[in-house]
Amino acid sequence: MNLYPAVDILDGSAVRLMKGDFDAKKVYDEDPLDAARGWVQDGAEYLHVVDLDGAKSGAPVNLEHLRRIAGELGVPVQYGGGLRSARAVSDALAAGAARVILGTAAFTQAGLLEHVLAEHGKERVLVSVDVRGGHVTTAGWTETTEITTEAVVDSLAERGAADLVFTNVDRDGMLEGPDLEEVRRVAKAVKGSLIYSGGIGQLADLEGLAGLGETSLEGVIVGKALYERRFTVAQAKEVLKA
Repeated sequence: MNLYPAVDILDGSAVRLMKGDFDAKKVYDEDPLDAARGWVQDGAEYLHVVDLDGAKSGAPVNLEHLRRIAGELGVPVQYGGGLRSARAVSDALAAGAARVILGTAAFTQAGLLEHVLAEHGKERVLVSVDVRGGHVTTAGWTETTEITTEAVVDSLAERGAADLVFTNVDRDGMLEGPDLEEVRRVAKAVKGSLIYSGGIGQLADLEGLAGLGETSLEGVIVGKALYERRFTVAQAKEVLKA
């Protein structure tokens, strides 16, 4: 499994939210590039960058930060937040994203997902399935639908999107660990690869995910636990590779 240290950008700073609440943020670095550089210097081989301003507004806001991070650090960056048009996706890839993450638009913009997959290739497009209370949430985690996790995973696979990022929003930023049975169910349901996010607080949480033995579980996104020095990038990588 791969480790994806998170750099969430809001109001120009690297922050973390609690349960997806934009009013419950903590600023960890005034410059997202500095936060990203710290992870890479600690051994990160990949980065997960989220444009929270873009997620709220519906269009990318922090492409310049993406351009700086991707251009200066030399590691693959996956980028999401506000990618709700073909142009926005193209702009993010042009700014240096190795792959993009579609969220709301994959469910609300008819034909966009299929168009993006065809234009840029499946290997450069992930779809984010963000769940609150067992149901998919959209619009920067501000709106919860009646769609269940399993139903949306099946639907996305039929549309050609096999590689997913799954976030349990209720656990995000809480450092209380993942629901391993939930992760197992989702991992078994996906047809391609799965990256998990939400609630990682200690190395034992990573050990639990690795211990599931699900071959589709390709990686894990970690944010607050790294910022709070619960463990290091090197320690996390060691657990996940073991």
